[in-house]
Amino acid sequence: MATSASSPHATGFPAEGRCGYYVEKKKRFCRMVVAAGKRFCGEHAGAAEEEDARKRILCPLDPKHTVYEDQLAKHLKKCNSREKPKPDFYIQDINAGLKDETEIPEQLVPISSLSEEQLEKLIKKLRKASEGLNSTLKDHIMSHPALHDALNDPKNGDSATKHLKQQASILGNIEKLKLLGPRRCFVEFGAGKGKLSHWVDIALKDAEKVHFILVEKVTTRFKVDGKHRKKNSVFERLQIDIQHLCLNKIPVLREGKLPVVGIGKHLCGMATDLALRCLIETYAASFEERNEEPLAKRIKNDKTEKEIYTLAKEGNEKNVPEKWNPVAGIVIALCCHHRCDWRHYVGKEYFRALGLGAVEFHYFQRMSSWATCGMRKTSLETSNSTTKRQDNQNDDSEEHDDGGYRITDDGADSLPGLLSVEEKKKIGHLCKLLIDQGRIQYLQQKGFSPALQYYIDPLVSLENVLLTALPNHSSSPETTA
Repeated sequence: MATSASSPHATGFPAEGRCGYYVEKKKRFCRMVVAAGKRFCGEHAGAAEEEDARKRILCPLDPKHTVYEDQLAKHLKKCNSREKPKPDFYIQDINAGLKDETEIPEQLVPISSLSEEQLEKLIKKLRKASEGLNSTLKDHIMSHPALHDALNDPKNGDSATKHLKQQASILGNIEKLKLLGPRRCFVEFGAGKGKLSHWVDIALKDAEKVHFILVEKVTTRFKVDGKHRKKNSVFERLQIDIQHLCLNKIPVLREGKLPVVGIGKHLCGMATDLALRCLIETYAASFEERNEEPLAKRIKNDKTEKEIYTLAKEGNEKNVPEKWNPVAGIVIALCCHHRCDWRHYVGKEYFRALGLGAVEFHYFQRMSSWATCGMRKTSLETSNSTTKRQDNQNDDSEEHDDGGYRITDDGADSLPGLLSVEEKKKIGHLCKLLIDQGRIQYLQQKGFSPALQYYIDPLVSLENVLLTALPNHSSSPETTA
């Protein structure tokens, strides 16, 4: 197709005395000589005038592109930004949490704009709220034989090795919690390429009736889903924001009654809170609403549910407990606390009990990024590393801590000598711990036994904390006080 010289595809200028029509196919201007005072040759005069007469306007669905005004109606029917039919499992804001307008703070200034007195007051509140919390977590750095060959592949670069070590440790922790087994549905939140589910599938070998649901809100390249052709495992990818995901509307979970194991590797900021609410308040709660008759009677009359429960317990208990929880366990590697959001946060009740609210939460989540501020390179090294990361972005896109290069706060580095690097790091870790403690209390109140532990060496990843939880009737890890 050819376009006029005024087209956005045109580059440069036509030679003097030559036709000003840009021939797209040849990637150059027409070379025909034009008559004196004319802009186009006889061949292109009509086409150019017709094209110039057509007006282009911004697409009302997405102003990032334009469309001919006379073709707008046709374009709106096929525009990629048009609203598409929502699937049954999409329910607007179902996992978002309540929006309390009275708690939405007014425009808050950056931390760097706070006075010394204001900053000291915030830090004092943080330290008081954190009293009694164990700031040193236990090490649960593990591995799994399913990744042995991959970890020892000499072709691995640093990035590949880093991710494999994390995946191996997460898998080892999943196995330690006795969550690897048949007839389960593993829901991977923030799945990216789906590599964590990939290794879980390999570890399960030929386990019966294993289903994987990979949740990711954006289109992802280089997915590994297609590599799985095993008879007994099914991979299903949902492109949806966790905020709107209703698990009990997904056919395999609604009809198959499979116990769910929620997993995630570096589930960024608020996504962790959305995932917890999705599992516990949306999915697990739906079973309580449906199952009104006594559990003992249901199991007696429902052989399938009894078999599922028995398999989920892997024979560890002979007696059926009083309550069966459809969420068999949760294993999530935490990440990016500075991207948390007060509305979505599941630990609001915990913060309020400490006399804290939306304003303190806002500053604490921003200060949480200080936990990595001491690991930053010089500007030159950062520039070079950024170039390397761009060259290898397909390998690193699942990592959110950027190897310690992340900019920690909006101007936080300009604090006028109030805090040393080490002090800022300690405060950052304390902010993370306090935010995570709210999640711990939330899970405890919902009938789970949660724990926080280090799952990988900080030299591998600065975001090295793993959140795990089992229903109270299960063999549970130690909870963090």
